[in-house]
Formats: sequence, structure tokens, C-alpha cells
Amino acid sequence: MTPVILSGGSGTRLWPLSREAYPKQFISLVNNNSLLGDTVERVEALDDVQHLIVVSNEEHRFMVAGCLQTHDHLNNSSIILEPVGRNTAPAIALAAFKALEVDADAVLLIMPADHVIKDSPKFAEAVLKGKKAALDGKLATFGIVPDSPHTGYGYIQSGEHQGDWSKVDHFVEKPDEATAKKYISSGDYYWNSGMFMFRADRYLEELEKFNPEMVSTCKRSLEKSTPDLDFIRVDAETFASSPDDSIDYAVMEKTDAAVVVPLDAGWSDVGSWSALWEIHQQDEQGNVCKGDVITEDVNNSYIHSESRLVAAIGVEDHVIVETDDVILVADKSRVQDVKKLVAQVKKQDRYEHQFHKKVHRPWGTYEGVANSNRFQVKRIMVKPGSKLSLQKHHHRAEHWVVVQGTALITRGEEQLLLTEDQSTYIPLGTVHRLENPGVIPLEIIEVQTGSYLGEDDIVRLEDTYGRV
Repeated sequence: MTPVILSGGSGTRLWPLSREAYPKQFISLVNNNSLLGDTVERVEALDDVQHLIVVSNEEHRFMVAGCLQTHDHLNNSSIILEPVGRNTAPAIALAAFKALEVDADAVLLIMPADHVIKDSPKFAEAVLKGKKAALDGKLATFGIVPDSPHTGYGYIQSGEHQGDWSKVDHFVEKPDEATAKKYISSGDYYWNSGMFMFRADRYLEELEKFNPEMVSTCKRSLEKSTPDLDFIRVDAETFASSPDDSIDYAVMEKTDAAVVVPLDAGWSDVGSWSALWEIHQQDEQGNVCKGDVITEDVNNSYIHSESRLVAAIGVEDHVIVETDDVILVADKSRVQDVKKLVAQVKKQDRYEHQFHKKVHRPWGTYEGVANSNRFQVKRIMVKPGSKLSLQKHHHRAEHWVVVQGTALITRGEEQLLLTEDQSTYIPLGTVHRLENPGVIPLEIIEVQTGSYLGEDDIVRLEDTYGRV
């Protein structure tokens, strides 16, 4: 069995916690683990796993690799980088071709990186049933046994029962509440989970019937791929020419081999703030409070604090989410519209849809502390053994103060070793590099001064992470 984790989403509906550069699959929303980390652990609990494939976009590649390394899976996995997003059908085609290079009989288990499944043993049982269906030549999808007339999910209508699974009659879009109630009362409908299981060759065979152009472009783009550190870079020009389509539309709604395997394991796609409220344990007032929160006469609300005290009084059925640069206040019934706010942020040419104040890099993080027209202050953390690129700037000089750990600094032709309370100055145009040779995180305060302070004023001359 070859698990395939799709990790390309941006999680817009969980903004402002989820952002393009650091979306929900990398965030600890349910426990101390990230959603991607939980998905990897779910894979670890399954039997007969031969190889793990993760399909990611380029921007998130180091976070994916870091997660796999934490779970000791980096050496037994393939990370395929999509140069552009083309939806799930081409992403799965890339994974299918890659899996067939390792095993001609590969059975794929397709899982999004950002789902919650509370009951792992029940999930494993459903996977065994899905594997049987796959070995029988079926294309299985996992249908969630519904517990409410949810209007935020698509539905699958099941047909003739065939042992552990049923034939798929058809897929339906997200219904209104009245239609959802009819679906639930009929007993013939499941929520569409977006998880699938099939033999790699059978998927490609069915995809070839309905979209041969997609198959050929994905095959050629993988054949022309190049290795890069821990990643597989498919050919960008070829892959960009692939049709853009989801697996539902491209294959599952058209094939006569689709079956649905029931799954009742505490599943959620965590697709909105109300969904996150539903999966958490609520207090006696029906509230879920995370972080530094105090309430008075508040009911059935989700309140999340990241960096400061949030105090609420006299509200009901609300979502309040505080980060260090955005505060979201929404009626719980309107949380599906958060993406409209994100669209406004983009239209105003702001940064809050893309980055948090703390920005993650493969070597660590940096966080804005203060800024003005001619200066800005950052807090930089470098992981043990990591180093930034060898670089220079055309428009700014930098002052560095070490506040924790040891810094090995390249400044022109010289090297400096600085410890806590020591500092140095990097003049404009000087080639420099920051490294952490120690065993604890290195933290420095950086003060930038100059005529232009944008992140694009970096000329990389050498880089461990291939970003030159």
C-alpha cells in the first residue's frame, strides 16, 4: 500500500490563523501536533505501508520535509513538487506514476493533509475494506456516515450493496438544509470525504478514458523531473499545460467502477471555524476557548487567542480569533464567508492573507517587531546546525544583536563568533551569512536601516536550500 498525502491547500476559510505561506495543515489546531503530523501518524498505524508520497507546492516544501523528518519518514518517502496548482486529478496522476516506478501493483490510499480522524482503529478497518475493493479493480471513495444534515459538504448517494462497499449512484454538490435533511432521512447518502483508494494502474486507466491529455502531460512532466535535495521537481512547462480538474469531476463521477466504503471514525475536514468548534470539547456554556480568554455571559462560541488577552461579554454563536496582526469577529453561521474577507485583503494589496508576522523559513523563523519608512526591527531564530544563505543587499544595512545562543557570522572576508549580548554591523552591499553552530536555537535582534527594506532586496550567492 502506498499512502499519498495531498498537501497543496491554503486553508482560506480558517483565516487569519491559516495563511498562504503557512496554511492549516501545518498548524496545531486540535492537539499539539499539526494536521499533517496527525496524517503521517495515521499512516504509521496502518499495516503493509511500502512507501509514502506527499504532493506539495514549492512554497511549503521545507515544512513538509521537516514534518516527515520529525516522524522519521524522510528517507522512505517521495515529495513531489507541483510547480503550479492543477487540482487533485493531476496531483494524484503524478503520485500514481511515481508509485508504479516502485511497485507495478501499487495500491494508493489518497488522503488530504488537513483532515481530522479521531478513531484511528475504525479508520484502519475502513482502509482494509478499501484495499479489498481496490484489489478487485474498483475505485473506492470513503463516504462519511453523516450525523447531521450538514450543508458544508458534498454528498455521495450509494446504490447496490456489494459486501463491504456499495456502488456509487452519483455525487451531489453541497445541498441546502432542506435537501440535506432528505438525504439524511433516506439513509442512502454519505458525506464526501475526499479520500480514495485504488490501484495506481486502474486510476490511470480510467483517467485515460476521460482525459488522455491529463495523463500524457503528467507522465511527461514526471519523466522530465529533476531531483532537488529531498524533492522531486516535475517539469514546470509540461505540467502547466495539464488540464485543471478535481478527481471527482475528472474520474469518479464518470467511471462505472466507483464504489463507496462507509467510514464512521470521527471525521472532519476542518473546513471552517464552526467545524473546529464542533470537534472540540465544549464547556457548560457551549464555548470553546483557546489561549488567554475570559468571558462573561457568552454562549456557543469559539474564541481563540494567540498573543494577548481576549475578553468577551454578552455574545452568542460567534467566532473570535486573535493573532498578532489580525482580529476576526464573525457570526458562527457566516464563517463560510471568511474567504470574502481574504479577497478584500488581497484587493487592498496587503500581506495578511499570505504571511503571519512570524514567517517560517527552512532555517528557522523571523518575526517583525517594529517598522517605519527607513528602518525595521526583526526577531530572528535559527535552528541548531542551520544557516541562512550567503547574501548581500543593495538598499539596506543590518545591525545584529545576539540574545540567545552562539552565532557564526560571515562578514565580507572575515568570520566572527558572537555570543549573548554581543553585536555586529553589516554595511550595505557587504556579503554576509548567519549560522548557528550550537545545539540550542540562536536568537538575534536585527535592525535594518536603508532606503528600501523589502524581502526581495536579497541577492543570494550560495544557499543550502537551493534558493539561489
